[in-house]
Amino acid sequence: MIDFQELLARRRSVRQYEDRPVAPDIIHELLRECTLAPSAGNTQPWRFVVVQNREWLRRLSDHSKACLLARIEAHPNHFALRYEAYLRDPDFNVFYDAPCLILIACPKALKTGPLDVALAAAYFMLGAAARGLGSCWIGLGACIEAPDIRAELGLTPGDQVVAPLILGYPREVPATPERNAPQILKFIN
Repeated sequence: MIDFQELLARRRSVRQYEDRPVAPDIIHELLRECTLAPSAGNTQPWRFVVVQNREWLRRLSDHSKACLLARIEAHPNHFALRYEAYLRDPDFNVFYDAPCLILIACPKALKTGPLDVALAAAYFMLGAAARGLGSCWIGLGACIEAPDIRAELGLTPGDQVVAPLILGYPREVPATPERNAPQILKFIN
């Protein structure tokens, strides 16, 4: 078993993948493990969509790009403005041509839902790293608004996609970037 400190250091945001699928049984294991994450009031609000179809991955990437560009035009100070050149590039794939996408969603009405999903996503990414897989949380991939696409994915109008995670066998694992020391506001003994 891998040492926990080593596992934390091994988990990187991977954006370059080998062109080979991740076996469904491994994906199911990761999904079972990530549901062990804590959730407020033990609500366990997470819902999952697994996409391994290349055409669907491209379709979702193109939809996310169009959605974000519309948001930029409506709100010129939108966070995605810094990605505008990428979003306008027809060859840019929001999901970096990864072989697998996991969308983790929760009910929009649940105030703690995004926090619960974030914990499940962290468990998922650590589980992936423990197996030698790469993953990356792709915030740009959460913009899935078209009702027909959402319905085909099994998402209801009351669901929000919080954590789009790409998964695959890394072609390259980036080095660990510098980390800031913890900013401890106060330590009360």
